Amino acid sequence: MSRHLVNPQLVAALDFFQPLDTDPTHVAETRARFGALALPVEEYARPSVEIGHWMVPGPADAPDVPVILYFPLGREGALPVLLHIHGGGYVFGSAAGSGPECVAMADELGCLVVSVDYRLAPETTAPGPVEDCYAVLAWLNQEAETLGIDVNRIAVGGESAGGGLSAALALLARDRGAYRLCFQLLIYPMLDDRTCVKPVTNPHVGHFVWTRDYNLFGWQCYLGVEPGSNHVSPYAAPARAEILAGLPPTYLCVGALDLFLEEDLDYAARMMAAGVTVELQVYPGAYHAFEVASDSELARRAQADRHRALADAFRR
Repeated sequence: MSRHLVNPQLVAALDFFQPLDTDPTHVAETRARFGALALPVEEYARPSVEIGHWMVPGPADAPDVPVILYFPLGREGALPVLLHIHGGGYVFGSAAGSGPECVAMADELGCLVVSVDYRLAPETTAPGPVEDCYAVLAWLNQEAETLGIDVNRIAVGGESAGGGLSAALALLARDRGAYRLCFQLLIYPMLDDRTCVKPVTNPHVGHFVWTRDYNLFGWQCYLGVEPGSNHVSPYAAPARAEILAGLPPTYLCVGALDLFLEEDLDYAARMMAAGVTVELQVYPGAYHAFEVASDSELARRAQADRHRALADAFRR
């Protein structure tokens, strides 16, 4: 185990994470347990941010997509936008669970944050979830005047599986060519199903929060085939993309003890080699989702880093 490598301020928060039930027949119960952890809106709402719930027309032959909109009040001019995609291993989580950070970004960055409640696996396998996110991107462009947003300043970002979907959406938007993203904010993104089947090269990663067993479960549910299989689409596992040129400028961060460390470093390096502007942060002593230790210096630094990167992107 690599517990001795964990940042001392993050150790106590490890007790917050309970073992994850990977029995497919218990998915609903596990989702309910995750949902119960979400803070009530009253605890994080700010008077400078208006929170609204909308339904966006979904992909062809699919249901409408629920979104939560966080409007910063009192701002002049067309707003920049963060299309936010929550994490949860493609199986768990919800837009509401990211409420505190979405409110903070809307308030502090003066941007509209649109958080997507995409369909989850195993009920909906790839590419359903990324198509939900693409439908929201299309809606933002089509309703830009009504929403008061700047279509040249739409960024995408998310954590873990949400980071993976953000990277997949950036690939999909690039390849379809109808809508432009100005930036991608990839927070320890879940990018590569082949991590499940590759030999272990780093003995210090993946011991906490999101383990190799959990990763296998998440990818099995999401892909509908065994991870590492042939012909997995890059719109499902973005690390499978052979061509990364033409992607938007990127901020990518990951903890040094995170299971996704190697796949994230490789993706960042490949983007740089393809001419994509990339800022890469590796946080020492940090495991997956370490910001649960919200009072730690490292969590505050990580939030400041991503807010600054997104603000810089909107200014550009």
